[in-house]
Amino acid sequence: MKVINFSEQNSVINQYMAEVRDKSYQRNRLLFRNNIERIGLMMAYELSKTLTYKPRTVTTPLGTIDVPVLREDDLLLATVLRAGLPFHEGFLRVFDHAHNAFVSAYRMYTNREHTEVGIHTEYMASPSAKGKTLIIVDPMLATGGSMVAAYDALLATGRPAQVHIACVIGTPEGVKMLEDNVADDVTLWCAAIDPGMNEHKFIVPGFGDCGDLCYGEKL
Repeated sequence: MKVINFSEQNSVINQYMAEVRDKSYQRNRLLFRNNIERIGLMMAYELSKTLTYKPRTVTTPLGTIDVPVLREDDLLLATVLRAGLPFHEGFLRVFDHAHNAFVSAYRMYTNREHTEVGIHTEYMASPSAKGKTLIIVDPMLATGGSMVAAYDALLATGRPAQVHIACVIGTPEGVKMLEDNVADDVTLWCAAIDPGMNEHKFIVPGFGDCGDLCYGEKL
């Protein structure tokens, strides 16, 4: 699996990451959501450079020109609810004609101490992934369990031609989980890969619970 970590290079993504990590900045949900969306938009632009393009003849007021364009009907953009929604929207602003899929895959603590987690997949709405370029976006790649669950569920609809996985923050454990459970030709795109997780399986230093910071706390 190929891993692209944007924190290893200088780009405006690092500025957005500094802001979403900042406790004082996090008090404003609108600003937080906007930056998660902007990270998705920038990442989608970089990912677009790796996709396949075909020439299309365009008629202008003064003539015609052949322009290499992306066949967005071949794209399937999938996200994991609910934290993935603003990240997904950033990708959708770039790939605005892509097909879309939504997976409800979430983790639940399996012990009283909240140190062990299991993954529960409850709902999915998706067209067939057969023959498409599948892009799965989810802001947090902590244990990697929910991403693997989403990947397996989406591949059950049909074998895609290509798979990309995108996250805002990952961990070495999450990367290893993907390496062990997805195809070798998958590419992982991360804005940052942090050192690890605490005893409750939250990414450290991370920025907290992305879904709560975007939309408010849940029961």
